[in-house]
Amino acid sequence: MERKENVKRAGDMVTQRMDPKQEKSATTVQKLNLPRTIHLVPMKELDGFEVRPGFYEINGATAIPGGVNFTVHSLGATSIELLLFHRMEEEPFAVLPFPQNYRIGNVFSMIVFKLNIEEFEYAYRVHGPYEPEKGIIFDGSKYLLDPYAKAVTGQSQWGETSPGQLYKARVVKDDFDWGDMEPPLLPMEDSIIYELHVRGVTKDPSSGVKNPGTFAGLMEKLPYLVELGVNVVELMPIFEFDEMQDYRELDGEKLYNYWGYNTVSFFSPNTSYSASKEYNREGNELKNLIQVFNEHGIEVYLDVVFNHTAEGNEHGPFFSFKGFDNNIYYLLTPDGHYYNFSGCGNTLNCNHPIVHQMILDCLRYWVTTYRVNGFRFDLASILGRNEDGTPMNKPPLLEALAFDPILGDVKLIAEAWDADGLYQVGTFPSWNRWAEWNGRYRDDMRHYLKGDAGYAQAAALRIVGSRDIYDVSTRKNASVNFITCHDGFTLYDLFSYNEKHNEKNGWNNTDGASDNNSWNCGVEGETHDPEVLKLRYRMIRNSFALLMCSRGIPMFLAGDEFCNTQFGNNNAYCQDNITSWLDWNLLEKNKDIFEFFKYMIQFRKGHRILRVNISEGACGFPDISFHGVKPWHGHFVGHERYVGVMFAGQEAGMDAQVVYIASNAYWEEMEVLLPALPRHMAWELAVDTWQQRQAPRRLAGDTFMVKPRSVMVFVAVRATA
Repeated sequence: MERKENVKRAGDMVTQRMDPKQEKSATTVQKLNLPRTIHLVPMKELDGFEVRPGFYEINGATAIPGGVNFTVHSLGATSIELLLFHRMEEEPFAVLPFPQNYRIGNVFSMIVFKLNIEEFEYAYRVHGPYEPEKGIIFDGSKYLLDPYAKAVTGQSQWGETSPGQLYKARVVKDDFDWGDMEPPLLPMEDSIIYELHVRGVTKDPSSGVKNPGTFAGLMEKLPYLVELGVNVVELMPIFEFDEMQDYRELDGEKLYNYWGYNTVSFFSPNTSYSASKEYNREGNELKNLIQVFNEHGIEVYLDVVFNHTAEGNEHGPFFSFKGFDNNIYYLLTPDGHYYNFSGCGNTLNCNHPIVHQMILDCLRYWVTTYRVNGFRFDLASILGRNEDGTPMNKPPLLEALAFDPILGDVKLIAEAWDADGLYQVGTFPSWNRWAEWNGRYRDDMRHYLKGDAGYAQAAALRIVGSRDIYDVSTRKNASVNFITCHDGFTLYDLFSYNEKHNEKNGWNNTDGASDNNSWNCGVEGETHDPEVLKLRYRMIRNSFALLMCSRGIPMFLAGDEFCNTQFGNNNAYCQDNITSWLDWNLLEKNKDIFEFFKYMIQFRKGHRILRVNISEGACGFPDISFHGVKPWHGHFVGHERYVGVMFAGQEAGMDAQVVYIASNAYWEEMEVLLPALPRHMAWELAVDTWQQRQAPRRLAGDTFMVKPRSVMVFVAVRATA
């Protein structure tokens, strides 16, 4: 009875200290099952605030009844101070050192009472030894951003930052109403991924949106995406990043770190992508986007960057991880310098237990709080490196992500290489859970499409799912097929430029890949030659037709569907202008290309045999077969440029599905003989890239002529009497 009275009194104490504006946060106690009896511990007063020991297992800053819980950890710190700021101010109005008896192990935790989350921002100062030769560089004079910050201040306006790179954090109230929303839970093989940059997709006035360059602006393009037919949008980095890193001006043009592959905070959305100020409700605009997209059958993936941070190397800024435990968060050489497997100055020490746990906590947070449907991991091979930088056989982090229960329905996609030459396409540790960006699909198909000798066999293998790379019995849906992505030429530029043209980046055209496997169709860059343009448009149709008819998960770059151009720039990471922004005027100009993309997406959706093996075959045909200009071609030799691929299968109670893809990468017309169908069936031409508009028609017989540099797709249908 006495214990019950103590608990009741503790609850009363919390209620008495609760700010009226924070009454809703009482649900936090219920959500997290926070024990109210902690308030029986005597209070202390620090800088005018009453404080008590906090909840040690809840990282970051969390609003609770009566105050805010602050929890932070550091292995090497001797002491930590909590700094409280009025909004927009650079000097703290209160400094609260964590009492030493508020520390358990390496975790510092404290509840500060009578704090209204809408009236303050916070940071830390961390004190400890300074031994740079060991990578230990504590500096108690630095203001540090909470590694678990849920919202970051200092960069809310694009292109503006606080003097001295002062990042602070806000406490976020998580009260977004998800209703009874159910995620689409698309089977991986049914996904069609549309990669986009949140700012770039609507920033140009031609987008016609009310809120250009924001999550709300992207939401305004939902009807367009539904019409196009994609069912996954993959957002280039939306974690808080520093677009001002390496900012410079060249010939009057402002150059930013536009892409966003330089994370400042892993738990915070980029506030400059919000159309309105979301003080203490940062992320609601993004949540609304995900909710509405999911309701329309479109999943949302995030491109996440866990391989490095915006702190760079010894010469980079010092604002968070360096100050908490530099020698834990980063891979360091024996003399305390930074390994640079990312090509961006530093490399996260992903398989250290502390960093491993942070990454797992982060992904769980984005799944539970934002309902994210999938993740693409930038330079994911780094996530499999040991603390000495060597590749691991079974990286603990990758295995943990593969089997984590909360991530069980989430798609995991690896960019299976890094900037130091570790290339793991086909060998990335997967546990039949990870898919990969198939860089070999991109390279082989580019070679084949432009007519290079010796690539017919490789193209055939890529179309059937890269079975020479992936063991389909143990790695289902492993291959994410793409010909273009943010990194490189757009699809229009792929057939408009032989060489990269990155002069506007300011590095004398030395940046960006030089091995693009592109072809300008006879004229470098823009032209008014109708024959060259006709060929370029056909090459675009060829590329997309083969992508949509390939086994694996197709992905393409936003704007490719209406021939968006970057004017030959294949590394537009710093171009916050029309070079990178989508020019929506091209949609009307190239409407035929847009209609072809729509047609091919629907064709893929309508023929499951293109996406997955549904049986061992049908109509006397095997599941997969290769063909030359004559049927049943076992292997393609060096000079051949015609590739025929046939898929066949039948599901119980349904008609057989047979699809034949005829691809002619040669510059002359060819006569082709199709495999003979059973008498009750006939071939129907469903796709012909020689034509601008598609008009399916029945084929008389088994022979056809395929035009130069074109693709035709045939479907077996029931013959009419």
